[in-house]
Order: sequence, then C-alpha cells, then structure tokens
Amino acid sequence: MEHPENDCRFHSLQVNEGTSDKPMVNPYLKDFKRFKKKIYTVSEYVEGIVKGDISLLSQAVTLVESAKFEHQATAQEIIEKCLPYSGNSLRVGLTGVPGAGKSTSIDSFGMYLLDNNPEEKLAVLAIDPSSEVSKGSILGDKTRMERLSVAKNAFIRPSPSAGSLGGVARKTRETIILCEAAGFNKIIIETVGVGQSETAVHSMVDFFLLIQLAGTGDELQGIKRGIMEMADGIIINKADGDNIEKAKLAQAHFRNALHLFPLPESGWSPKVLLYSGYYGTGIKEIWNMVGDYVEFTRKNGYFEHRRNEQSKYWMYETINEQLKSKFYNNPEIQNELKICEQQVLNSQISSFVAAKKVLNTYFKE
Repeated sequence: MEHPENDCRFHSLQVNEGTSDKPMVNPYLKDFKRFKKKIYTVSEYVEGIVKGDISLLSQAVTLVESAKFEHQATAQEIIEKCLPYSGNSLRVGLTGVPGAGKSTSIDSFGMYLLDNNPEEKLAVLAIDPSSEVSKGSILGDKTRMERLSVAKNAFIRPSPSAGSLGGVARKTRETIILCEAAGFNKIIIETVGVGQSETAVHSMVDFFLLIQLAGTGDELQGIKRGIMEMADGIIINKADGDNIEKAKLAQAHFRNALHLFPLPESGWSPKVLLYSGYYGTGIKEIWNMVGDYVEFTRKNGYFEHRRNEQSKYWMYETINEQLKSKFYNNPEIQNELKICEQQVLNSQISSFVAAKKVLNTYFKE
C-alpha cells in the first residue's frame, strides 16, 4: 500500500510500512514427512507386542478395532502371528446392571492381585456403550480405576461397543489374544451392563462373574433365565454400613434361586458372596472362589473343553461377520440395495420381497 504522506514535500509526516500478512500455515512445516506417524510392519508389531511394548500393543488394538479394510488385513496378520504366544492367561468376565460398581470393583480386584504378587500382569478390557444417535462413546470407565490406571503392570483399554449386542465389543476376542501375547496373565473384561441379554462375554472367558445389588428386586428376578444361569459366581456389592442386612437377605434369595437351576455342565455349584468395593472387603474370598473354580474345572477337564467350544463358536461368528462384510461391500449389491430401498419407500414392493430380490442377485453373482 502506498502512503502519500511519505512524499518528500511533507517533511513532518512519515508512515512506516506495515508488516505483510503472516501465512496461515507454518512455513517450517513444509516437509510433512518428518512429522508423519511411523508405520510399523507386521513383524515389528508382533516383536514389540511379545516384548511387552504397551505403545505397540495399543496401536495394534486400534488396528483390530478399525473398520478400514487395509487395517483389518494387517490386524489379521498380527493376530495370526501372535496366536502361538496366547492362551496362557486366566480370563474373567465381569458383568452387572449399570451402577452395580463394576469399574470400582475392577480397581479393587486388580490392586489386590498386583499388591500380593509383583509378577502379576493385568489387562482390563472395558466396553463402553455407544450412542445410537451420535455413534460415539464416553470411554470413561478408566476414570473410576484411579489406582489401577497408574499401576506399573496394568493395561486398561476402553473400547466402544459400536452396536455389538451382548455387552462386549465385536473385536474383544482378538484383543484378548494380543494381550496374552504381550504377557498379561490375568485379563478382566468389563461389559457395558445391559441386563439379562448380556451373555456374549460368556463365550470368551474362563470365569463369568456377576455383580448384583441388594434391594433391586424380589426372588422372581433371581430365578429368571439368561445371565443368572450362566454365572460361575455371584457377588453382592455394597455390603457395608446400613446395607449389610439387605445384602445378606439378597444373598439368601440368590442362593435359593441357584438351587432351582440344573447343575452346570462344569459340575461347579456357583457361590454367592458379599463384598464392598468401596471399602475393599471380601476381595480375597472372591479371588479364592475364582482359584477354586479353575482348579476344579482343570481336574475334570471342563476348562479345556470350554475353551475348545469357545474357539468353535468364534469360528462361526467370524464366518458370519465376513459374509456380512462381503455382502454389503459388494458394488453390485450396493446399487441393488439403493433401488430396492426406493421401491420399498414408494410402496412398490414389500420389505420381504426386496430382501429376497437382493439376496438372489448376490447368490447369482
């Protein structure tokens, strides 16, 4: 910009030149390659995971949970190479209604393990419900594990349920394999806490622990089928202060209810224990119960039988997932779906006819 005031005829006036506009982007960041995140090979991931590198383990879990095709291919290679190092942990599933104290209990359970055995390595896979509206998750379970989150031998990984039913995330099974390969010998899976239908976690753990609260229902609630008959152990939380008598009454109700169920295939009779997650009482008895169960089922062969059945179950689940993925990612099916969807909206054909039409197109192809 020219300033006429700077003309030599005006000796008493002078306007300094202003500075030029600063660029929107830092000029020193032209070479973006220096700041790009390093891309590791499958071998580097596996080597780092086996050595116990938490950073590489976390990145590998992110790949497993990713919906991108290229990430899924890499994740499957990592999982396959980590399989020989897996299977050496005790897997405990922990479930209960929202507000039962699952996260607080895990903090107490985990610290009890680590304090009593410095060689223990604990991984916690906390599943957080995803919003049906925004599709997002808070992933805040870790905030209730104040002591465990800073413990040296603990790894806490919150994951979104991402629409998966049954209280666990779709990729939790694969994440267990990676954690075992990283040397974690105790794995606790915390479910979202959805109620009676929360049974998918039973197909991926060795011991299924159900947390209940006193005063939340009558005896009829205790004998309802579903999650109750799958539990290997039941614990009544918040058995402290004025709530102790209510907790003892609930304990009696659940014990009576368990007698009405047929004996589980394992031959183990589930126990009902009292404890307080806030005060940390009764935790030793709970871990003793888990230890007794493992010893009992290893002796009668059910422990290995259950793991084999779980592997078979997840084979079929993987087949179903791959078929669904191939179907919806097929370009011709995507076009056919748009056409059929519009015909359904215009009431030209019914939903069932449209579905049959799309499936016929897929199978012909």
